[in-house]
Amino acid sequence: MLSVVNDDTPVAEGRALLDEICREGARAMLAAALEAEAADYVAAMTSELDEMGHRLVTRNGRARQRTITTVSGAIEIQAPRVDDRRVDPDTGKKASFKSSIVPPWCRKSPQVTEVLPLLYLHGLSTGDFMPALEGFFGSAAGLSASAITRLTTSWQAEHRAFMARSLKDRDFVYVWVDGIHFNVRLEEDRLCTLVIIGVRLDGTKELVAISDGYRESTESWRALLRDLRRRGLRAPVVAVGDGALGFWAALRDVWPETRPQRDWVHKTANILDALPRSIQLLAKKMLAEVRDAEDRDRAREAAKSFEAEFRAKWPKAAAKLADDLEALLTFYDFPAEHWVHLKSSNPIESTFSTVRLRTKVTKGPGSRAAGLAMAFKLVESAQAHWRSINGPHLAPLVRAGAVFKAGKLVESAEAAA
Repeated sequence: MLSVVNDDTPVAEGRALLDEICREGARAMLAAALEAEAADYVAAMTSELDEMGHRLVTRNGRARQRTITTVSGAIEIQAPRVDDRRVDPDTGKKASFKSSIVPPWCRKSPQVTEVLPLLYLHGLSTGDFMPALEGFFGSAAGLSASAITRLTTSWQAEHRAFMARSLKDRDFVYVWVDGIHFNVRLEEDRLCTLVIIGVRLDGTKELVAISDGYRESTESWRALLRDLRRRGLRAPVVAVGDGALGFWAALRDVWPETRPQRDWVHKTANILDALPRSIQLLAKKMLAEVRDAEDRDRAREAAKSFEAEFRAKWPKAAAKLADDLEALLTFYDFPAEHWVHLKSSNPIESTFSTVRLRTKVTKGPGSRAAGLAMAFKLVESAQAHWRSINGPHLAPLVRAGAVFKAGKLVESAEAAA
């Protein structure tokens, strides 16, 4: 009998060799960058001389070898040292050279620290970090459970500082709101995270608030909105969110001037849930005709068609659209470039999609405070990759109260009427 035997040893050896080449390449590049940085510093100070004509800034060998954990693995470096004997005449403090590439305290690259909260929220408990990061970074050095615990504590402090900051220098034209739920290992109740993301006057998106809430209740939202107002935040022009939130009652109480825009994605799903599967394809198509109509009048006509088609047999589904129709069509009063952003709370949904998909397998954080800190770090990490809204130059006009009709700016009072 013949049999085929797969020998993975050469493959494993090749992979290890490739990893080693990557680490050696990263080490060589880092060493060259550190040398160039020190050389540039010394060269810039060649004119600094003492009373004997000797240079005050010179090279002074290398520091002791240390290990830096990077995405290429653990890299051994010896940073160049600089002897800087200059003294500030005003303060009397001695000058010193500090590398901006690898500061004296640095033991991990920023990417290593950034990935930790992502792994935690993706379903890894503290005990899972060691093998996961060992496979990802090539080394688990400096990433012990105690180190993760210290990081979690620092994230909680960062979140508290974020939620206490002044908002007097912030102005958000639009905001998206949602409540994100995930499990907490050591508590019976699930953590409900209240998230608000806003659009600034320059069109960029920014995290406004992320707070612990109780089942998305009106009182939880009211407390959060009042806190934002107390810290100086001006009422946004439009708020976008799911119709099931307790947010809307809180909004009417705290910022009654803010226009509500219901999320079409959630609304469509809610309507389809009230219909038999055999008719859902037709209903979805007709709802898209309402949502994507050229203007408000055509959207209302499409809504009447939906009403006529489904009211007799499925009155509950028809009522779900009719009751919230005006709040679903708010976006028509704003620039057409912004419609795609106002129709759904996608910035929040996309950021937390991984958490939602892994709800069944994640062990969750050990406490509500830790979970909130993890969510904060997740959004903070994702925020760097958010793109600006379409037509960012129109955001200041919206804030200024400019009138838009069918998505276009109205420049005369007669046209606006």
